[in-house]
Amino acid sequence: MSIDPGWPVAIALVALLAMALLAHRVADYGLELPSFVAALRAVVQLGVVALLIKGAVENLALSWLLVAVMFAMGVLTTGRRVEALRAWPWAALAMAAGVAPVLVVVFASRAIPWQGIAIIPIAGIIVGNAMTGHTLVGRRAFAALREEKSQYEACLSLGMLPAQAITESIHRRAPEALLPGLDQVKTTGVVTLPGAFIGVMLGGGSPVQAATAQALVLFGIMAAQTVTVAVAERLIAARRLLPADLQVALID
Repeated sequence: MSIDPGWPVAIALVALLAMALLAHRVADYGLELPSFVAALRAVVQLGVVALLIKGAVENLALSWLLVAVMFAMGVLTTGRRVEALRAWPWAALAMAAGVAPVLVVVFASRAIPWQGIAIIPIAGIIVGNAMTGHTLVGRRAFAALREEKSQYEACLSLGMLPAQAITESIHRRAPEALLPGLDQVKTTGVVTLPGAFIGVMLGGGSPVQAATAQALVLFGIMAAQTVTVAVAERLIAARRLLPADLQVALID
């Protein structure tokens, strides 16, 4: 089974985009233009990626180069989303801490073939979910620190170190960044059939092969997100990974 570009796909895409834009308008979210731009970017980017992947899958070096580009874009995207773009080296460190061990395990164990056609999608899924975990923990932690600045100052007055005072505000919120991923794992096969499963099935694989691939991906996502969030929390507490306003506000 395959889904080929053509009028049926074009009609479905236009209808789905119109549905999303109408929902934004009715709900008065004010995100019609960003949604439209995001949709156009997605189409263009997927077209470019499709061409790049076609040339990269036969070459391991090009495959890993493409993964590196995906990772760089993930760091850039999450840095913008949490308004801490200048702290991108620390965001990259947090994401790399989650992504690298997962990729080492799945490829060193030979659970995933050492081939471009497997490296690119698996690595892309892991990177994308690590980015999501980083964004969620950043947004929740930074919002907490802004709202609880008086608590931070009170902790300092009691003799706590800055890292301890920051941790008092952010540690209880960090697990919230992991809940969407955990829900995805818990409901797989009951509520949803995620991308890796569908991809293997569409590619002609058996249901057992699809389930095996999806289990590897889900376990990898859990590991990558958990490590990324844990490292990001510690970097935030150390005042390395912060937006500009908090770098000024969270002084000794």
